[in-house]
Amino acid sequence: MTMAAAMQSRTAEAPARSKASRIAQVEIVTDLDAAEAVWRSFEEPGHLFTPYQRFDLLSPWQRLVGAREGARPFVVIARDADRNPLLLLPLSLRQGHGVRTACFMGGKHTTFNMGLWDTACAAQTNAADLEALLAPLRQHLDVLALTQQPLRWHDQPNPFALLPRQSAINGCPQLVMEPGGPPASRISNSLRRRLKSKEKKLQALAGYRYHLATTDADIARLLDWFFRVKPVRMAEQKLPNVFAEPGVEQFVRSACLAPRGEGRVIDIHALECDDEVIAIFAGVADGERFSMMFNTYTMSEHARYSPGLILMRYIIDRYGERGYRSLDLGIGSDEYKRMFCKDDEEIFDSFVPLTSRGTLAAMAMSSLSRGKRLVKQNQMLFDLARRLRQAFG
Repeated sequence: MTMAAAMQSRTAEAPARSKASRIAQVEIVTDLDAAEAVWRSFEEPGHLFTPYQRFDLLSPWQRLVGAREGARPFVVIARDADRNPLLLLPLSLRQGHGVRTACFMGGKHTTFNMGLWDTACAAQTNAADLEALLAPLRQHLDVLALTQQPLRWHDQPNPFALLPRQSAINGCPQLVMEPGGPPASRISNSLRRRLKSKEKKLQALAGYRYHLATTDADIARLLDWFFRVKPVRMAEQKLPNVFAEPGVEQFVRSACLAPRGEGRVIDIHALECDDEVIAIFAGVADGERFSMMFNTYTMSEHARYSPGLILMRYIIDRYGERGYRSLDLGIGSDEYKRMFCKDDEEIFDSFVPLTSRGTLAAMAMSSLSRGKRLVKQNQMLFDLARRLRQAFG
């Protein structure tokens, strides 16, 4: 650990008034390398976290994307009196308008944000624990902007739901699956029949297949194709291309190549034939939940056979047969998501002021977020806003 990192890695004793808290120490680590060992220990069994908070996903994001945006690592590690780690918060610190704001690492690329918790600690966390956690942060931060947090993860409450919170701007449609259930319990027979008849046209293509990319060469080849096709698709939809932002392509490639158990940190599912890639869906998995991150499909005439929906059916069946309990296609209620995902994941935001200066900033962030949510919920306003953006964008 470098001298600078050692100096920056401050340990603060929790205040005396929080005697009821099991959190005895709060450490702030501003160097990713210094945080790596304890972070990886939180990814072992016995911990509660979403696959978006893995070190091999957020570390390349911070180095390649966050740093370019002016965000600095701000990793918070809480420990008990025996120095056992109880919680790791993967945050990054941004400064603007004289306000120091900490957000979850990952920016636009993480569907869900959450701390990494010792499972037993998460189940017992109370208001005194959260006060013990937040108190030492007040000298370093003005406000915590903790967005897109799931209310529950793997049937366990998210301890941060005890903080002041509001519904997130967008919801997340999800498919709840019954482990070992029949195929029709995941996707209706009528939708299966429709997709089967569309797939007949594709099945005639030489080398037509569905697969999960497992080799580095396959992953690199599919990503080369994705980064060529996706900008064209986004331009067609008049959407900004987030993948063109500095560092994003390198970050995505790094996480897709990083090994995780038998798969990768981001897994790529593909539908292809000998002549072309037809569609890809990439996402994160953790044995219970698959969560989609990005996708696109061919520009050729084969696009008219709904290859994205066909690929989705393969993915849902793959995870359903492996005993997964749920699956989501990312935030936002696009029509195709509703075809598969009938339930809704509850997601919340917390804007927590830590100083008097932060109080004003938290109020402004909270109001802005509520306003955006209202606009999104009112489809007429949303369509009008979109048309105005296209006219003046």
